[in-house]
Amino acid sequence: MKKIALSTFLLAASGLAVSPASAQDQDPAQLSIAAGYKAAFTCSAHFNAGRSLDQIAGDELNRIYPDYRDALASLPDAVVDEKKKRVSVIYADGAPPRIAQWRDKLGCAQLPTGADARAAKHLPTVVLAEAARDESAIWPASRESVPAPAAVKAAADRAFDAKTYGDGTETTAVLVVKDGDILFERYRDGFDAETSQRTWSVAKSIAATVIGAAVHQGLIEVDKPAGLAVWSSPGDPRAKITLADLLHMSSGLDAGPAGNRTDDVYFGGGRVIDHAMSRRLVAAPGTRWYYANNDTMLAMRALRERMDDDSAYLEFPFRTVTGPLGMSDTYLETDWNGDFVMSSQVWTTARDLARLGLLYLADGVWAGERILPKDWSAFVARPAPDQPGPRANGEARPGYGAQFWLFDERHDLPAGTYAAMGNRGQYLVIVPERNMLIIRRGFDDNGGARFDIAAFARDVLKAAAQ
Repeated sequence: MKKIALSTFLLAASGLAVSPASAQDQDPAQLSIAAGYKAAFTCSAHFNAGRSLDQIAGDELNRIYPDYRDALASLPDAVVDEKKKRVSVIYADGAPPRIAQWRDKLGCAQLPTGADARAAKHLPTVVLAEAARDESAIWPASRESVPAPAAVKAAADRAFDAKTYGDGTETTAVLVVKDGDILFERYRDGFDAETSQRTWSVAKSIAATVIGAAVHQGLIEVDKPAGLAVWSSPGDPRAKITLADLLHMSSGLDAGPAGNRTDDVYFGGGRVIDHAMSRRLVAAPGTRWYYANNDTMLAMRALRERMDDDSAYLEFPFRTVTGPLGMSDTYLETDWNGDFVMSSQVWTTARDLARLGLLYLADGVWAGERILPKDWSAFVARPAPDQPGPRANGEARPGYGAQFWLFDERHDLPAGTYAAMGNRGQYLVIVPERNMLIIRRGFDDNGGARFDIAAFARDVLKAAAQ
């Protein structure tokens, strides 16, 4: 495999202010993670989405994971280099700052902890030729919307009142699509149809789409072993893990006490190959459902190893999925080693998510071109062999398919409803029975009230039927 190299430089950055006294007594490892969080989100929100630093402070850096709030508050302001599209956050005396570097289409990647800015020149990049614009494939078309029934507008507007679907929830966008037309669209101040926002785990469903495109092209087989080289030693039981096991969150790998917290990769500048591939097997593959970011990252890593061409791998999602669908405001971010962190680190818009949903409503066909295998929509919406248990508080969770969550009559929603869902209230609900999509984006308090997407979707569907 062609390698993407990145040297780690352990030189102190010069000319930067010392971290504030309030940070001196805190755990440096925690401060490093918090600084990475601040650098990464500032970089992505500013350069992917065009958000101002004040806006970022009020949204992307507000109401974050409770265990990072004190550390983040103790850090100095991020330093933004507009020319180099780079963000630095200092966190300790004598150490280089945490750095995030923007690249076209690939968004921001964090440099490893301890690296100085010179390492940014080794980050992977992607150069895509401008594709010919197919006017027939543009969505939305010139007739961008149809008159929204008053009942739909009233139901959708309630998503913004911060109480109906969860006390203190913060909605940034709602988009309702029926029969391919926009039925309702509204954005909070500071957002519009072209403002990207982090998807968090909605990215997993985008990863499943990229994998589906690879299956359609014969690059990988869903029911065959993932084939990761690190598991190829004789007698390694992980060699039996299939791509389907990874997509079903049923790899059987240990993922720690919280499989949705892969902070070393997300905020610590760690590599996928260091943190996701080394987990030990704790259950037979395909027998235990356990939500794990690692499973998604490993599925994408399996595709990279199968392709054995890093440039082609980095281009693949754009050439096969986001490009054809016109998802021009979507950024698929990587670690510094060039692995997509497509379990969370995707930035996109409500309209781009609608384009993704329309692809699934059409069973993988877009503008007459088949992008996903026939019945891939049915595959991702089919219950995994093992299913989620209740949450720690006893609350029942939706079912799970292949990187999508499943809703049905238990939630007073039509059978066959499935959804991409992410932290802080990111939702794409696909309702095949009604040929409808319901998208909601937000900045809900991390650790606070959860937006009740089932109730919201139910109310919108009821209103649309009137």
